[in-house]
Amino acid sequence: MTAFRPVLFALALLLFCGSPLPVLAASPETKEVVVYNWSEYIPQDVLDDFTKETGIKVVYSTFESNEAMYAKVKLLRGRDYDVVVPSTYFVELLREEKLIQPLDLSRISNFSNLDPSLLNQDYDPGNAYSIPYMCGIMGLAYNTKYIKPGTLTSWKDLLNPELKGKIILTDDLRDAFGLALLAQGHSVNSVDPAEIRQASEFLTRLKASVRVFDVTAIKQALISEEVWTGPIWNGDYLVAREENPDLAFLFPKEGGIPWVDSFVLTSGAANVENAYAFINYMLRPEVALRCMEEFKYTSPNLAAVNLLPPDLRQNPILLPGPEERTQAEYIGSIGKALDVYEKYWEQIKTLR
Repeated sequence: MTAFRPVLFALALLLFCGSPLPVLAASPETKEVVVYNWSEYIPQDVLDDFTKETGIKVVYSTFESNEAMYAKVKLLRGRDYDVVVPSTYFVELLREEKLIQPLDLSRISNFSNLDPSLLNQDYDPGNAYSIPYMCGIMGLAYNTKYIKPGTLTSWKDLLNPELKGKIILTDDLRDAFGLALLAQGHSVNSVDPAEIRQASEFLTRLKASVRVFDVTAIKQALISEEVWTGPIWNGDYLVAREENPDLAFLFPKEGGIPWVDSFVLTSGAANVENAYAFINYMLRPEVALRCMEEFKYTSPNLAAVNLLPPDLRQNPILLPGPEERTQAEYIGSIGKALDVYEKYWEQIKTLR
């Protein structure tokens, strides 16, 4: 209480002297925004610069999969976090469970920087709930020291016997089933029990050649040559190739698997104003450019893409061409069929 004595004394003096009371400024509240994002996705200096400019502290934590993010947000019922960064169909899932809130796009002036072709998707019509942050396509990386270029052209080629024990496979259920469904000529969003079973049989055969299932160590496993090949996000491949130039990349002939990760506001966000300020800042062209150059993922921010140096702007892996983009199909909601996927996935993972 002693900290208030000088103020009380000054007020008493003013009253005694008959002077008008000054308007006292409200004590500043702690300014922060709580962000839950994928790891290795926003450079620390970008977060630091946001705080320097706005005075808003970024309380930042990370996740390694959509499933882990969803479980945490659901457990907290949309509280404790302000901004979360889910992928495509998880935006839809979070919306259906009322764990995220509608957006006021008029408060995001930099929304106009975004590529119209990535907006108004089925998982979020009109972008009522989500703002694209990063995007890309999952393809296939391989080591040219051990695999001759041209040997791999299809997801089916992962079954080649010479690759036994030399494959890393994503530990993400939908990505793994996605490539298996593509290999069988089906949609990545199939809800047909027979097609899902065929994909499960493909993954069961493939497991015999898989050295490890992972989502966090794919880059390192390829860099260290612990494995020779495996599905990888295009940005991760570009970072990995900087350390191991023997790595190459291709989009299989059946198509890659595209994704968009987006900013959303949780339904229980405590710092809504700060969250809007953060999202708008991240959509600045120069900020989006820094994120793209650091992590080599594709930005949906066309204004940022136009700022790229020519060598990156012409890189078909960083910025896939229209053929790769139009051929690819986003992973979407599959409703109750997810239970069937999960049943088969559990069987595959526990298979000896």
